[in-house]
Amino acid sequence: MLFQTFVALPIAAALLAGAAQAQSEALPVSFTKTVNIPVVGVASTETAQVNVVNLAPSVQSVSTGGSVPTEGVTASCTGGITFYSASGNIIASSATFTIGTGQIFSATLPYSEIPAGGASARAPIRAVVTVTGTNSATAPCSLASNIEVFDTATVMAHVHVEGNILGLPGLIGIPLPAR
Repeated sequence: MLFQTFVALPIAAALLAGAAQAQSEALPVSFTKTVNIPVVGVASTETAQVNVVNLAPSVQSVSTGGSVPTEGVTASCTGGITFYSASGNIIASSATFTIGTGQIFSATLPYSEIPAGGASARAPIRAVVTVTGTNSATAPCSLASNIEVFDTATVMAHVHVEGNILGLPGLIGIPLPAR
């Protein structure tokens, strides 16, 4: 009897803790994640552009009854891109984006929009990509980013720097069905 009580108590405690955790996860919790893009210099004849792409796969639901599934999880990332001057002030913010699997959003900053940074014909800038959502969201988001600097007249790229991939815990890693 003592052995049964000894085994039953930890099991009951684990079940209660799991139920409490499941209830707390059901409440939407807002979050904001950021990716700091490396600093680049932009000359008077150039434009900077930040590109983001959602690499998370959309997942079709699994049906165990032998019928074809009709619903699934659509990958989606929502956020915005902000450009900053060398002094840390906001130069420009893009409109917010919502992109699905494989979709790309770009925000540009021509040199003419960068505040005068002294006597130099080259201005250092940086960009920040911000992704927002809730922990209760079921849409996966795995955002990759880069920044480019190109000649405004010829659109020939002068610089291309990869940013980080921003995987959002709880929003990616949906198990795919075994095939």
